[in-house]
Amino acid sequence: MADIAKEYPSWQAQDDELKLITSMQRPWTDGFIYFFCNPPLCSSYKYTNSLTHNKNNSSMAELRFSSMLLPVLVLLLVAAAAAAFSQNGSTDGGGGRPAMVPAMFIFGDSLIDNGNNNNLPTFARANYFPYGIDFADGPTGRFSNGYTIVDEIAKLLGLPLIPPSAAPTTGPLRGLNYASAASGILDITGRNFIGRIPFNQQIRNFENTLDQITGNLGAATVAPVVARCIFFVGMGSNDYLNNYLMPNYPTRSQYNSRQFADLLTQQYTQQLSRLYNLGARKFIIPGIGTMECIPNVLARSSDGRCSEEVRQLVRDFNANVRIMIGNLNANLPGSRFTYVNIARMNGDILANPRAYGFTVADRGCCGIGRNRGQITCLPYQMPCLNRDRYVFWDAFHPTERVNIIMARRAFNGDMSVAYPFNIQQLANLDI
Repeated sequence: MADIAKEYPSWQAQDDELKLITSMQRPWTDGFIYFFCNPPLCSSYKYTNSLTHNKNNSSMAELRFSSMLLPVLVLLLVAAAAAAFSQNGSTDGGGGRPAMVPAMFIFGDSLIDNGNNNNLPTFARANYFPYGIDFADGPTGRFSNGYTIVDEIAKLLGLPLIPPSAAPTTGPLRGLNYASAASGILDITGRNFIGRIPFNQQIRNFENTLDQITGNLGAATVAPVVARCIFFVGMGSNDYLNNYLMPNYPTRSQYNSRQFADLLTQQYTQQLSRLYNLGARKFIIPGIGTMECIPNVLARSSDGRCSEEVRQLVRDFNANVRIMIGNLNANLPGSRFTYVNIARMNGDILANPRAYGFTVADRGCCGIGRNRGQITCLPYQMPCLNRDRYVFWDAFHPTERVNIIMARRAFNGDMSVAYPFNIQQLANLDI
């Protein structure tokens, strides 16, 4: 199947034509309903494409998403901040805390997307209320009421919140977030949502960033700094939820659980090796969570129980990822990969919700249908009021409080949640 660049030629990387946008307005959203759900359940909701017009119906500036929408000046500021770290050992990241690493680069899906899908023609978007209801800047594109897991990790590392790669910004940056909702390890994953940036394209976008920085400062300056940065890569959930388990995909009839897990981790190994070849050395690789118990899966169940089939899919994939990480650590000289056991942490919370202060663990805080999980949070829908008591924010995603709990455990926890290093240990390792 063609990758995203071939499916949507206007998004293909065109470095020689890169059009930098110095003042980008948000698209007009009047009459446009965005939501994140399984498309067969979305058919009764209106989708009016107003992406190409502003309120005066005039044409908007053309966007090219495969190349970085960041002025070279900003990229130089990124490199300058990294160079300062290299010379001084650390620089003030966020909240007055010394930064433990020069920067963090993030790749993934809707669990950590913070706005890269905002200007794509896609159903996988969250830049509307009540998403971001507890976030200081309101709706940004995060599929959460507030922080995602990488937001809290950045804070713990002494970094500011990492901005989305597709949004122009000013001032020194300490990394970029390339994650895109509905994306997967496989390029065909998530096509029901139309627009998304698969992992392969996310890597190409990072390579474009790196080329621009290296072109200005030189590889000798940039390479040792990149090697000390954190690379957070969280992929795989959509390859099941929006590929293998979808009735309009042939995948389930072609592969059993173990065969599909093998297919995914073979591709994943190649993709992570590409990042290594680009200079990445410190990797955080979370497994996928307890998808068998998310509200969307519970809503599909006839008895409202967690799905044993999905549980086995999760086990097979995560087992493969742990083996993959061991192999990468052994075979890629100087690399340091660590596995974050999201399923273990999710499972602890779901098995003992009250011990963590939660009272609702079987339905979303915001959504429609059984378990508030059949259709995810619609624009201006009123969410639950006691959000800190809910494990799930919507049909698929955890609340901010769960994200913070998991980030803190992964940062300084034992080897049951982060192996062979926790994030704090990984950040402190010499490369």
